[in-house]
Amino acid sequence: MKKYLLLGLSLILGATLWAQERTVTGTVTDSETGESVPGANVVVKGTTNGTITDFDGKYQISVGQDAVLMFTFVGYNPTEVAVGNRSVVNVGLELDVEELAEVVVVGYGSQQKKEITSSVVALDEEQFNKGNVNDPTQLLQGKVPGLSVYNKGGDPNGSATIRLRGISTVGANTEPLVVVDGVIGASLQNVDPNDIESINVLKDGSAAAIYGSRGSSGVILVTTKRGKRGSGINANYNGYVAAATIARELPALSASEYLAAGGNDLGSNTNWLDEVTRTGYTQVHNISVSGGAENTTFRLSTNIRDVNGILNKSGFDQINARAGITHYALNDRLKIDFNMSLTNRESNFSFNEALRYASLYNPTAPIYFDNGSFFQAVLFDNFNPVAMIEQNQNVGKRKNLNFNMQGEYSITDALSVTANYAQQYTNNLNGQFYPSTSFFRGQRNGRAQRFTDDSRFTLFETYATYAGSFGDIDLSVSGGYSYQENFYENLSIELENFPTNSLGFYGLDLSYDRVLGVASNVNITSDATPEERIIAFFGRVNLNYDDGIFFNASVRREGSTKLGADNQWGVFPAVGLGVDLNKYLGISGFSVLKLRGGYGVTGALPSASGQSQDSYTYDVTAGGGTVSYARAANPDLKWEDKAETNLGIDFGVMQGRFNGSIDVYTRNITDFILLRNVDPGVYGASQRYENVGSLKTNGAEVALNYDVFQGADLSWTTGIVASTYKSTLEEYTNDEQSLANLGSPGQNSTPMVRVAVGEEIGQIWGPVFDGVDENGSPVFKDLNGDGTINGDPGSALADDGDFQKLGSGLPTLELGWSNQLTYKRFDFNVFFRAAFGHSLVNTFRAFYEPIDPGAINSYNRIVTDKAVDGLTGAQYSSLYVEKADFFRLDNATVGYNLNVGDSKAFKSARLYFSVQNAFTITGYSGLDPDPVLLDVGPTDNGGYVDPANRSVLAPGIDRRNNYFTARTFTLGLNLGF
Repeated sequence: MKKYLLLGLSLILGATLWAQERTVTGTVTDSETGESVPGANVVVKGTTNGTITDFDGKYQISVGQDAVLMFTFVGYNPTEVAVGNRSVVNVGLELDVEELAEVVVVGYGSQQKKEITSSVVALDEEQFNKGNVNDPTQLLQGKVPGLSVYNKGGDPNGSATIRLRGISTVGANTEPLVVVDGVIGASLQNVDPNDIESINVLKDGSAAAIYGSRGSSGVILVTTKRGKRGSGINANYNGYVAAATIARELPALSASEYLAAGGNDLGSNTNWLDEVTRTGYTQVHNISVSGGAENTTFRLSTNIRDVNGILNKSGFDQINARAGITHYALNDRLKIDFNMSLTNRESNFSFNEALRYASLYNPTAPIYFDNGSFFQAVLFDNFNPVAMIEQNQNVGKRKNLNFNMQGEYSITDALSVTANYAQQYTNNLNGQFYPSTSFFRGQRNGRAQRFTDDSRFTLFETYATYAGSFGDIDLSVSGGYSYQENFYENLSIELENFPTNSLGFYGLDLSYDRVLGVASNVNITSDATPEERIIAFFGRVNLNYDDGIFFNASVRREGSTKLGADNQWGVFPAVGLGVDLNKYLGISGFSVLKLRGGYGVTGALPSASGQSQDSYTYDVTAGGGTVSYARAANPDLKWEDKAETNLGIDFGVMQGRFNGSIDVYTRNITDFILLRNVDPGVYGASQRYENVGSLKTNGAEVALNYDVFQGADLSWTTGIVASTYKSTLEEYTNDEQSLANLGSPGQNSTPMVRVAVGEEIGQIWGPVFDGVDENGSPVFKDLNGDGTINGDPGSALADDGDFQKLGSGLPTLELGWSNQLTYKRFDFNVFFRAAFGHSLVNTFRAFYEPIDPGAINSYNRIVTDKAVDGLTGAQYSSLYVEKADFFRLDNATVGYNLNVGDSKAFKSARLYFSVQNAFTITGYSGLDPDPVLLDVGPTDNGGYVDPANRSVLAPGIDRRNNYFTARTFTLGLNLGF
């Protein structure tokens, strides 16, 4: 009897369990088209039990009693369905109208994403680069097709070179215009990365033309974080600590190798690189408080950065404070935004040259003499690197204050007026001091330099916007006025002969000649520009017909005080057209298929004021002063023009899981401005600025994104951006020119780059290495077969048949590959970056790899796997031009989101760990294979660089005073309160 009772209970229990757990199947489709939706998430509400639909949109899942299924997919509204007694549940998902109507910030307004006809890339915080980010430019590196961001080496005080679609101008600023919260001309260095909500990049001429001359190199629009209406009070803490180590160093000889090579034995064993470098620790703390009531929102933030580089005494301390307040009044017809930010930065630049000398100094030399003073051998271009850093000062301070107020008033539902007023103040100071005991730049009884500059930028803009609908036409028209004013002044003082070394450069007033009682070797220079002004009138029309054809047009008329009276005004038009092909052609499988094209003209101004006027210098002497005619006027100097045509297509398939864009463009720059040598007999001076040539760039860009899978517990999204371009010199007053002098010691008048009409920019040029003769000197190929080998670097390039192209300084292909993965509470971000087709002149090898047998007695040397046995003569050739293709794991980040549950203290908590510059695959033997887009010019033996030698026409020169690259490990914490 008992057995039968147990059997009955078992049957009842089994039936109950069977009733509670059963299998449900179904198909998920697009409610409008009826097409299947593969990869949709299907989750039992309130549980972690879930699955994803297959390629045909089908799914199968086990559910319990009273189960509710949740269906989600990118681009669709979430849908919940109660299962009830059904075993088949089919669902049609509706498109998310708000997502389709995503608004993108553009110049002087915003547009729905689908209406954009130009090349614009929008990134939000989730898409930014992760890890140890001290500069907002690092957020964008490798994320935007066509945007090149390179910060060669690991100098914490270094600034990145930013280039959008290649060379945009030759003699002026080649970096994109930065607009922060509607204020043009802002500096990214004054915005903390933690305060940025989104960044939009306007890449082509039709998008940037509304900004006129300021937009000639493209535009980066930055929107900072703000409070939300009705959100209550929220607080966030973001902080991390990081440790940076040397990722790659020069292969110098050790003490034992140096002695085996015949070096002088000074009795010590010193690893000079270890003595001047360290693990560079960084700590960053960001605290923000935001909130919003019915009519007012606010956000306050403070950011503290203590950054130490891998070179001793290099780094900076920085404090950023930012406030943003928004107030609504008059039944939301009036909106007032107020923004203010303050940046205070104190830098220690140290001396990058110390890394070079640490690689070349005698490894058997001691750091100190027996009496405790720094050891120093009296040799040419030979400095104790420890003494260089410890004895001397090279510091700076920067203060920046920005504020702006913007008001927007809706006169009617269709008509609004906006006014914006902003000011920016910047003060910079750089001080250097070399005591009387310093062998490096010293030995003058003390020497000090102090440079200060102040600038003020004022902006006032106002514009009106009308938006209305007329049947199938949605129309938006805007027009406005812009006034910009910039003032700049600087003062440089250099003095020698100090009674004490203890005050550093702050003791400038103590410099005197103890016999004459006057300052000794005074060098004072100052400069003040007149107030530069730009006045502009602009207008734009946006038209949407039938929600499928989109038209945009704009024009800006702009005047500048930088140009001659007859050429002060320029007109910059733009037009764009987009067509939703999917709407009219109904191509199966495409969720998005839009063709767009645009044409726009922007202008560029000279980099400095007064280039159309006469320029004089005033030299002060003991007897008074003299005035010299320095530069001739050019009243005919006019705008550079950049006309750009862009054709693009946006697409999405698999319900948007796979989407992307392809753009091709042509850019023509005419009348670019450069300083030219002229006949003094005609012009009264030997130089003047002129419009001297034209440049053409053709390029293509691709961006691809794929949601590989989006499961309840596991998801993976990947994206690739790629770009290529080629710039050609179309016209030039000089048919041919050689640039980029290698410099001293021993290789002055050694140009390495050739610029010629009809040929591409970036040609690295020179003789071809063909072996070593019996004396250890290099032998070069007789390329023209005339029996005479001419490797003279001073030869005229056009006449020398034994020179040829050795490589290109510009990459032919740039890639960025992003991956975002989530697994339950874990998140992973992995980002790779690559560049191919570019070469670099390894100037360090050219100077220090071949070494005379006699010199090894006193100097160390580097030996790479490209060194040639028996070569003792240093002379530039193809031997030192290397392919620099690379593939790099730029950043890998893993995070864990803690379960805060019902915690009253925290709303969210996340821990993360990241590695930057994890590894690099390259055949380049130098420190960093990143392309060099701008040549800074040769560095002399004291480490000085002449700014006049900077040139965007001479890429690919890897100069010898670069900061060593770093690998950084970061541990961070994000808290929400």
